[in-house]
Amino acid sequence: MSGAESDAILARMMALHPKIIDLTLDRVWRLLGALDHPERRLAPVIHIAGTNGKGSTLAMIRAGLEGAGLRVQAYTSPHLARFHERIRLADGLISEAALTEVLDEFERANGRAAITYFEITTCAALLAFARDPADFCLLEVGLGGRLDATNVIDAPRLTVITPVALDHQQFLGETLPQIAFEKAGIIKRSVPCVVGPQEEAALEVIEAQATRMGAPLLAHGQHWHVWEERGRLVFQDERGLLDLPMPRLIGAHQVQNAGIALAALRALDMNEAPCEAAMARAEWPARLQRLRQGPLVEGAGRAELWLDGGHNPAAGEALAEALTRLAPRPLHLVCGMLNTKDVGGFMRPLAQIAESLTAVSIPGEAATLPAEITAEAARAAGLSARTAESVRAAVARIAAEVPNARILICGSLYLAGRVLGENG
Repeated sequence: MSGAESDAILARMMALHPKIIDLTLDRVWRLLGALDHPERRLAPVIHIAGTNGKGSTLAMIRAGLEGAGLRVQAYTSPHLARFHERIRLADGLISEAALTEVLDEFERANGRAAITYFEITTCAALLAFARDPADFCLLEVGLGGRLDATNVIDAPRLTVITPVALDHQQFLGETLPQIAFEKAGIIKRSVPCVVGPQEEAALEVIEAQATRMGAPLLAHGQHWHVWEERGRLVFQDERGLLDLPMPRLIGAHQVQNAGIALAALRALDMNEAPCEAAMARAEWPARLQRLRQGPLVEGAGRAELWLDGGHNPAAGEALAEALTRLAPRPLHLVCGMLNTKDVGGFMRPLAQIAESLTAVSIPGEAATLPAEITAEAARAAGLSARTAESVRAAVARIAAEVPNARILICGSLYLAGRVLGENG
């Protein structure tokens, strides 16, 4: 799949709006209306918002539903190696022919009117889903929730809010309650909402919105609980106790994400077998992913090579905690970040366990933080830091100096995507 035709259309779309992000639903409604509202013809929708864990939670819900023999669609963002990853139809990732078809239809319907890249690609995904028979459609919010382009479903089957934390403050607000208000905008009247672990300030806002909408809440710590016990995952709700294998996805934070996914599956009346499938079968690239083959791995020699796309303070804390659970090895970071992120907040937890950080710029990203500035932030966080021209150069240098190193490439999903593409 070359993607040449769809890439050309996507490139033209990038020029249709001066801002990459402009939160409003007016343009989306106009465009959906031009093609007879495909969002009204979807399979039952599960709509997922939150700051951290959306993708992993979606992956586990999808694995559970598919474990029950159901046909599941999924919309996620951003993509890592290629755009097609964003649109998963019931039989797999969207084909180049199908993607080009829906993008072309919306490009013709839109003409030269202002529209953001995420808005028109979301509309294209909804049209592709409307034409694809399925049992469930999983939609991951791109940014926020209330004014996100995915928030056009009047009556989803279920909404889900993963942990809310400070991120994207320039778009969503400077405080946790302000951000939680945007996330809670996906709550719909009388539709059950599964809520993951939250700080009290965020939970109060979510509860208030649920009350206004008459939406039943299924909240962590109130209606369901999850914990690890003797190498197993234990989930408890009003229906009883589940004793399950630990999630296939690595990290203590994945226990929380697993709990959210299990609460969602139980809300959909799934029995124990799909819940076990959710734990055993879920896959989600660039979430503490061990790279085991490819040119980068070959260049690392005897060193371990890991990849993670987390990029905010909460993700840094979860990542640091997960790494401490692995067998001891000297940890060295290769990090590239965007200039919109809290770089110091992400790095401070990792500074407690890492021996060094090598900063890189993210190739092809206009918003990349220059490597030297990333290195300066790392030094301010307490890390020994230097720069490298590329991830490949950084990995090779660390591996030569510390042959038994554990090398973690981190800081951005955009960097993770470049790494996966480069590593084949």
